[in-house]
Amino acid sequence: MERVSGAAEMSLTARGTRQLVKTFVVLTGLLFVPAGTWRFWQGWLYIGLMFGFWTYFFVDLLKSDPQLLERRMQRRETEPQQRLLLRLVSLILFLAFMLAGVDFRFGWSRALGSVPVALVLAGQVIVVAGYWLVFWTMKVNSFASSIIQVEAQQTVIDRGPYAWVRHPMYLGMALSALALPLALGSYIALPLFALLPLLLGYRLVHEERTLCRDLAGYAEYCQRVRYRLLPWVW
Repeated sequence: MERVSGAAEMSLTARGTRQLVKTFVVLTGLLFVPAGTWRFWQGWLYIGLMFGFWTYFFVDLLKSDPQLLERRMQRRETEPQQRLLLRLVSLILFLAFMLAGVDFRFGWSRALGSVPVALVLAGQVIVVAGYWLVFWTMKVNSFASSIIQVEAQQTVIDRGPYAWVRHPMYLGMALSALALPLALGSYIALPLFALLPLLLGYRLVHEERTLCRDLAGYAEYCQRVRYRLLPWVW
């Protein structure tokens, strides 16, 4: 894999580290300010696992595929419709995390019977499994950008998780989103988090149109791998 220059790598390291720290601070605020206490143990467990996993992910990609890391840090979609969709996803995430914190403060889910500790732990495991599927997808596909685009050297990938579904990264994100409210001990936040897989489904349909139009061999790949997101379902 081609390496970036020393100065560029230093810049990428600084920007990636800044993004990690920013994400950690924002998530901590979104969970613990509404919770009104530091005793939100489900929130601490999630943040610890998330921060550890994404730090490992960042360091690994910085060494093995800095070009992919650079692609993942691109945030500017070219189409207004997709920019609006990503803003909506961000808004839902902010509100969902805050709602989980508020739920912990006022005990709304406890009034429904509480989320059992075993289910919280299972939710945390599924969240990490979803993140790992995203990471695996990126390791297999160096062109897995955070924006919808087709690059000059890009080719169709049909190995690894792409042999099962056409959008394994979105599957990993959907799994994490659905498990997150349970991981945070909140039944109340589930409806908000459940909106995210629906928005991801809308985005991937748009992405497929772009890939079929601009990426050679993608239409044939769609015929070989029938399922977009969930094996044997869709």
